[in-house]
Amino acid sequence: MTQTPPTRALPRADRLGGLDGLRAIAVGLVLCYHLFPGPLPGGFLGVDIFFVISGFLITTLLLREHASTGRIRLGHFWRRRARRLLPALGLVLAVSTAVAVLVDRDLLVGIGRQIAGAAFFVGNWTSIAAGADYFARDAPELFRNTWSLAIEEQYYIVLPLLLLVIVRIRGRVLRALPLVALGTASAFLMIALSAGGAEPTRVYFGSDTHSFGLAFGAALALLTTGRSSELPHRGPGRFAQLALTGIALAGLGVLGWLAVTLQEGGEQSFAWGFQLASLAALLTVWAVTRPGAWIGAALDARPLRWIGERSYGIYLWHWPLLLLVAARLGTGSPWIVGVVTLALTLITAALSFRYIEEPVRRFGLRRSLMLLARPDRAVRGRRIVPAVVAAVLVLTVPATVFAVATAPAQTSAADAVERGAAARDASQSEASEAAGADDGPNASSGAAAAGESSPKPDESIAPAGADMSAIGDSVMLASLPELEERFPGIAIDASVSRSMGAGVALASEQAGTDVLRPVLLVGLGTNGPVRPEELDSLRQSAGDRLIVLVNAHADREWIPGVNDALTAYADTHRGVVVADWEGTISAAPPSALAGDGIHPNPSGGELYADCVENALEELQRPGEGIGYALPRR
Repeated sequence: MTQTPPTRALPRADRLGGLDGLRAIAVGLVLCYHLFPGPLPGGFLGVDIFFVISGFLITTLLLREHASTGRIRLGHFWRRRARRLLPALGLVLAVSTAVAVLVDRDLLVGIGRQIAGAAFFVGNWTSIAAGADYFARDAPELFRNTWSLAIEEQYYIVLPLLLLVIVRIRGRVLRALPLVALGTASAFLMIALSAGGAEPTRVYFGSDTHSFGLAFGAALALLTTGRSSELPHRGPGRFAQLALTGIALAGLGVLGWLAVTLQEGGEQSFAWGFQLASLAALLTVWAVTRPGAWIGAALDARPLRWIGERSYGIYLWHWPLLLLVAARLGTGSPWIVGVVTLALTLITAALSFRYIEEPVRRFGLRRSLMLLARPDRAVRGRRIVPAVVAAVLVLTVPATVFAVATAPAQTSAADAVERGAAARDASQSEASEAAGADDGPNASSGAAAAGESSPKPDESIAPAGADMSAIGDSVMLASLPELEERFPGIAIDASVSRSMGAGVALASEQAGTDVLRPVLLVGLGTNGPVRPEELDSLRQSAGDRLIVLVNAHADREWIPGVNDALTAYADTHRGVVVADWEGTISAAPPSALAGDGIHPNPSGGELYADCVENALEELQRPGEGIGYALPRR
């Protein structure tokens, strides 16, 4: 038994069977990846599904126009794209920026560049030029998600021009070859740049390295789109239906497997993950869009179609709303933040679709404004809409101008780290000057002086700063002024983005040059997991020195594992104790931390020093703690 598809849907390129359902799946992957991180670490591949769908759909639209009129009207095409994209985008930019002024000014760093990049669809390249890191969570940009729109629209400037030449070629396969070649070159360029050590954001954001999905989707349209008069009136037979369903399910299965297994910014993602995802999406698009395909009709189920039709607005709104909700509610309950963001996203996207996007797409901007200004007086609701739209514009446009004019140069987290770095540089300068002044034939060596002041092995006293070496990340760096004030003479080596592995290597180096002091303070774990073997190596380098491990506080998936590993290690090794930074800062007021919820402000730095001091007291507490004396250097 065959299924006859609705004839009125066939001639419309934007209503090819199953594509709205695929859009819903794609945006669902992205939402899960951003709002509920963990279950789908590879959910970012939803963007690549969008690329394939967009390349196929837009090329189909242009080919059908050429088949029916004998030409491709570039101005008409670009005007339709502007009507489709700009109204919703402008609303998101204005409203989100205005709300950020009230919620968290950290989100306004670089806002002028972000708005300009988004509005002119070059946000991917402006982010690359600014050194932005897509995979960093410390300073997320309010409109970071517009990078993919930029790649699509840049491609849509080039694609119609290419098609003007390609349609002159006879034969579908020969027509598709140029786009297959472009897509293949883009895919291999991603592999080559990643293998060559290029920055992951450069590889991910580049129009040259990440447009293969669009090119392959366009090539598929060239291979499958015939003349409008050749549209079939009957669907495939039962065997063909089963084959199409199997192909589509296999493609979706591959995409699901990749969404569960791939890691963001990982080597495997760039080496083959994105490419395989695009090929799987390509097969799925081909199968579900065959006229009369059962799987296409299944994906056109009303809930999926509703989401798919609004997927553009959902994608636009979800990211800035996530940052705004997290800034307002805090990051302590990520699931609550995710649920609230999801609800707000669906509501705002639905309202935007009904009152902004659809009217402009159907009637154009000028006529839509006229309709809003003179609504049907018989319907009270229609009189409310223009008033609400006008109020939103009156409030948000001036607020956006104000935000751009007064945006901070850097985030409060960057200010906190910069304060610590300045204190570190000043301490190093003073130490260098003191060392120069002490040089001479009668000067005592640092090691000898330290040896004279070291306690005897059986003494149990609290260590002074001169007995302490500290190795840490940016959290310790932000706390450096308070640590130096609490422990005068402490030697601190703290750096941004330092992992436990790098800290272990530095401790080994310091032990080898005999500059490691009797007490080793280690504040690492914010930037990645901690393995037991790394702690073993650290203790081996420390020898008989006492070790204080500062646990971590951040909204990152590995933090609980890091803290459990540090506690377990301290519980099973004498001379090792944990400084409970997580417990201390969790009980403190929000003002103790910068806007990112990770790096301490001065009051937070005091608390950091407090938890270190408490850990040192535990080391020296006979009966309750370890009761260790300082070893002789």
